[in-house]
Amino acid sequence: MEVQSVERCVLFFAFYAFVHTNHLQEATAYWNEAQKSVILKEGVMDTLDGGAYGFYNDTLLLTGWGLLEVRAGYGGKKQTDETTYFLAGYLEGFLTARQMFSHYSNMYPQLIKDEEMVHTVESFLRYKQNCWSREQVKLKGNSDILWRHMGLILAQLDGLQAGATYWSKTQQMEPLSLLAVQFLNGMGDLLDLVPALTPRSKSSSAGTGPWRMPGMGHCTALIKVLAGFENLLFAHSSWFTYAASMRIYKHWDLRISGQHTAAAKMSFSSYPGLLSSLDDFYLLGSGLLVTQTTNVVFNVSLFSLLTPHSLLAWQRVRLANAMALSGEQWARVFSNYNSGTYNSQYMVLDLNKVSLGRSMEDGALTVVEQIPGKVLHSDQTQALRRGYWPSYNVPFHADIYNLSGYGVMWRRYGEEFSYDLCPRAKILRRDQSRVSSLISLKHMMRYNNYKRDPYTRGHPCKTICCRDDLKLRRARPGGCYDTKVTDYHMSRQLVAEVINGPTTQGGLRPFSWRWFNGTAHKDLPPTYNFTFIAVRPTLHQP
Repeated sequence: MEVQSVERCVLFFAFYAFVHTNHLQEATAYWNEAQKSVILKEGVMDTLDGGAYGFYNDTLLLTGWGLLEVRAGYGGKKQTDETTYFLAGYLEGFLTARQMFSHYSNMYPQLIKDEEMVHTVESFLRYKQNCWSREQVKLKGNSDILWRHMGLILAQLDGLQAGATYWSKTQQMEPLSLLAVQFLNGMGDLLDLVPALTPRSKSSSAGTGPWRMPGMGHCTALIKVLAGFENLLFAHSSWFTYAASMRIYKHWDLRISGQHTAAAKMSFSSYPGLLSSLDDFYLLGSGLLVTQTTNVVFNVSLFSLLTPHSLLAWQRVRLANAMALSGEQWARVFSNYNSGTYNSQYMVLDLNKVSLGRSMEDGALTVVEQIPGKVLHSDQTQALRRGYWPSYNVPFHADIYNLSGYGVMWRRYGEEFSYDLCPRAKILRRDQSRVSSLISLKHMMRYNNYKRDPYTRGHPCKTICCRDDLKLRRARPGGCYDTKVTDYHMSRQLVAEVINGPTTQGGLRPFSWRWFNGTAHKDLPPTYNFTFIAVRPTLHQP
């Protein structure tokens, strides 16, 4: 046994050395004030004078995840907050540019089906919404803290594109356009924006009157408190096209001046080129945990309320994460300038209101839901005290549910659109009592027993972790392609366990791209058979 243990240790350290020798790229970015330019040094992390420093570990094919860490604003040289965010974006853009190109090439055909839509989307994103938000920063950035933070986010976005452009020049490649970078960051918003901007004569929902046809949901989430409040468990499984599975887990520590930042440190699941999570799954230095599942707006008449004079969902999530010290504050910040795109249910868990083994104060769980023209939130701590909070792409608040059109969908298509009686509501209600640890939480969030579970009726997507590729008819490469879990103790240290790839639980075959070669999947793993890995920040401690 001792010899086997030594051999395992040797193999582990050999693997660790291989990964870090062959896949780790370090860099430091400095701001040259005289030249108004960035100086980038590869292969070093200057913790003393670097304006931003960090690394990218390209282990996607080995573990299912790339790992990015960026720390900015801690160098000895003074720099403005805008410079700190610009350098953080620049460093990330440079370190992950190759992955940004691949992710863009995979996702563009998923979201843009009609090339005539490109100019319409560009007009909305680049020439209207982008210009409007930058003008607001100029007008209000010195007097309004929200627009001050928005200016930092835009500086980070500019840095991201600049860093990726610099990498492109070193490779003698055409750089990604500003629209491409906006496209990557706005992918969630585009899920609503593209159909909203598509002429009705070309829309897939044409002929259905004012109603959008139902489709696959996006994501499952579960927050679970143990019976004696011994622990809190927090989990999320993403549902989307498998072409989106170029995952990067990111750890940021972006220090700025002043007392108006609630969370300089954040760890979150993400993708190349995104300055948000998209899933969403955030562990914040403020003690807030944030996750989300998407809701569909079936009532397309609501999209008449969309305007480019608004902030996209990814931008408002970033603002709320940066500014809020409670779930109530998060909801109020997020509600500002509602774009009506990427309409979702957000769950904000405030660990500062939880005393394990003793109590959960009111405000421990805030549930926020958005549709065009309306954002509602409520304190759902009492529901959590009773054991759990589930989320599965059906709105909780009655106004959001009815205005979105879920009541109409229930009458037309059945209980799949019922908040209480849809398949995932039944499965989670039945099985959540078995969740008592991270191990059982992982099992719950990867659950897919579609051939035997009576609530799935033989459908591989009417369950917790969808496998749409396993349908007998019209199979496609989409469904539940990751899971992230953490608990109270781990999240306090910004630590989680994550897995990439469709579930194989219960003997389901691992997904392979060889069955779906017609779908763009540049640089993605050929087959997904990964295990959970722990992700934690190493450049800073929470």
